[in-house]
Amino acid sequence: MTIDETAERVIALPPERVAAYAMDWRHDPEWTQGIRTAELTREAAAGGFGVGAEVTRTAHFLGRRIDYVLRVAAYEPPGLLDMVSVAGPMPMHVTYTFDTHPRGTLARIRVRGDAGSLYRLAAPVMARKVRSSIGKDLRDLEHRLAEPTPR
Repeated sequence: MTIDETAERVIALPPERVAAYAMDWRHDPEWTQGIRTAELTREAAAGGFGVGAEVTRTAHFLGRRIDYVLRVAAYEPPGLLDMVSVAGPMPMHVTYTFDTHPRGTLARIRVRGDAGSLYRLAAPVMARKVRSSIGKDLRDLEHRLAEPTPR
């Protein structure tokens, strides 16, 4: 079963500021639901973070620990960060976009994946949980950026 969930939120800050924080993998545990750790485990060909870089995340989802690796497929700050899983329990594609909006930034997260036979029975629950989680991610991103000095 395929999962395709999107959440969006207007954040009253410029896209450059929102994207700079959200696209920095070191902040993942601070605003992304369930992420306990994030580590840059492979740098881009040019060094650092960019296309080809890989981030290993440890998360808790539906009561289980999940370790997975996302490879950066597209990196166009401040508008786009697109990542695909190269290791983990299921194929996944995560896209962050940040567009100019009259009130600041329209931040959007889209998660696509294939629950496959392993998660087929849980797919409807997973889809609802993913939708809820990415909505909370954007809420937490906004709250984090509203703090006097986000890290």
